[in-house]
Amino acid sequence: MKRDNLNPLLLFPNRPKPLHIFMTLMLLYLVFTTFEFRTFESVSVSTVFENEHLNTHHRKALNFPSQEALGSLHRKPMQELQKVSTLNFNEGDLNETGLGKGRDKFSEIQRDVKEAWVKGKRMWEEIQFQNMETVNVAEKNISDSCLHSISISGSELRKQKGIMMIPCGLTLWSHVTVVGTPRLGHWEHDSKISVVKDEEEKVLVSQFMMELQGLKVVEDEEPPKILHFNPRLKGDYSGKPVIEQNTCYRMQWGSSLRCEGWKSRADEDTVDGQVKCEKWIRDDDNHSEESKATWWLPRLIGRKHKITLDWPYPFAEGRLFVLTLTAGLEGYHVTVDGKHVTSFPYRTGFSLEDATGLSIKGDIDVHSIYAASLPTSHPSFAPQMHLELLPQWKAPPILDKNVELFIGILSAGNHFAERMAVRKSWMQHKLIKSSHVVARFFVALHGKKDINVDIKKEADYFGDIIIVPYMDHYDLVVVKTVAIAEYGIRTVAAKNIMKCDDDTFVRVDSIISEVRKVGIGKSLYIGNMNYHHTPLRHGKWAVTYEEWMEEEYPTYANGPGYVISSDIAQFIVSNFEEHKLKLFKMEDVSMGMWVEQFNNSKPVEYVHSYKFCQFGCIEDYYTAHYQSPRQMTCMWDKLQHKGKPLCCNNR
Repeated sequence: MKRDNLNPLLLFPNRPKPLHIFMTLMLLYLVFTTFEFRTFESVSVSTVFENEHLNTHHRKALNFPSQEALGSLHRKPMQELQKVSTLNFNEGDLNETGLGKGRDKFSEIQRDVKEAWVKGKRMWEEIQFQNMETVNVAEKNISDSCLHSISISGSELRKQKGIMMIPCGLTLWSHVTVVGTPRLGHWEHDSKISVVKDEEEKVLVSQFMMELQGLKVVEDEEPPKILHFNPRLKGDYSGKPVIEQNTCYRMQWGSSLRCEGWKSRADEDTVDGQVKCEKWIRDDDNHSEESKATWWLPRLIGRKHKITLDWPYPFAEGRLFVLTLTAGLEGYHVTVDGKHVTSFPYRTGFSLEDATGLSIKGDIDVHSIYAASLPTSHPSFAPQMHLELLPQWKAPPILDKNVELFIGILSAGNHFAERMAVRKSWMQHKLIKSSHVVARFFVALHGKKDINVDIKKEADYFGDIIIVPYMDHYDLVVVKTVAIAEYGIRTVAAKNIMKCDDDTFVRVDSIISEVRKVGIGKSLYIGNMNYHHTPLRHGKWAVTYEEWMEEEYPTYANGPGYVISSDIAQFIVSNFEEHKLKLFKMEDVSMGMWVEQFNNSKPVEYVHSYKFCQFGCIEDYYTAHYQSPRQMTCMWDKLQHKGKPLCCNNR
């Protein structure tokens, strides 16, 4: 039977027509596209928020807190401490002179603080949008300038005003060779020699000075003299040829080492096994080491007379010499014409990398200089060489507990090695690791952007650097001291605040013991106190009467390490913010002045101890100043393994 073809429209009378189907599909398409667009829009918005979150996190990593974060500083829990000091200098409260209400004797430094704050604010804005790739390229180019050897002629040295640049300083076994000729003596008047000789006649003088200088250590200041080598052929007050060596750290000369022709004593310390002074022939040499009473005894018993070789003074007028200065393990060694002449032990405050300049001046004609075995990088250019990015050196999290002591450590921007040494030594103390004591570095902005970028990276990783948004300057260290007080009371909420330097070794347990002796609730000021010190009115450290009118400074503790109670810190910060705080270019004297003012309203217990060492280290120290990075780790090692506060000789 033939089957009829059935019309599908008849079988399914409710089936939509093609037009309906088309309209339905279009409607579904519109709905789908609208949903897709909204979905994409939603994803885009969430992506924006996510990117904003990442950008915020990136800004935090680079230590740029938002205004909201700055405004909610006091509401933040202890675990989320700021990495940028909020110490503000509200220039709106100042008139055009920057003095606030009226003029006073501190107006000049007040203006300097304002200028440093304005420059620092501008630097922050520039760094915030700094191209990291450009910085890295610049760092690479600077690092490439660290040559393994350098040579210049005498004419080139004269064009450079007697200074040869050593871009990246020295390293172990670096050596500098100088070929020169001392000039003939000339007559001049020397007041010091006149006093010794008690006469006013002129003196015949022939001498020259060769100095290793730290040209990059302190900006806008006279470079420190890491090694001062001064041969005096004629003109010394002794009337004999001598070689004098010394250092000048932070504008203060150390004790000189004078080689006068006598060999160093047998019981005197050596430097890498070499004596500090060799013997040379003197016109008054009567062989005093051989007793005149017994010179005949060896002959009587038939013993042969020992023949000694006497060498002349290594420098002579008009005679060519070849001098080589070598950096050893324990100090500098000087040879002249192949013979060892003198060795000078390293002194505190300097590292080999700091010797970035060689200066030769005086009565000498230099023919050539050759420096070799030099380092190929400098810590300022390659801080990664000094920073050990290991979790064990990170700052521990601060728990919600009362902090008994906050330690603010003043540090310069390019002191990467110094900060790393502190992290690996006394900042590993159990009191700090348990957050009963908190320690942070306070670093102001450096003049070089690349160094500031490296500081930010360091701060983000270790979490122990507080950046003070002021342009750094030696006379404005006082601002960082105020920043320590502000951070200690408002962010850490510590009971006591300590200030020290990054070359100060701190025995944390001893400091806590000294604080607890004073008693709870008392205002305290602990350190190595100076009483009745008078201002210097002449010389490099001269203080004018406009800067300081009184004849004496107030009682003050030496800057390398002292402690104040939180109420004194609160007094300092409040007065600073109201522009009532008198500032002085010597920060330790400033602190003494502020404590004296506070003492007028509430009694302060002054505690003096010489164990807060101003220079170097002493037995059973509380703090030891001028300690190199190597000494820091050495002292910590002795404290841990021998259980005693022993010093490490600076060798």
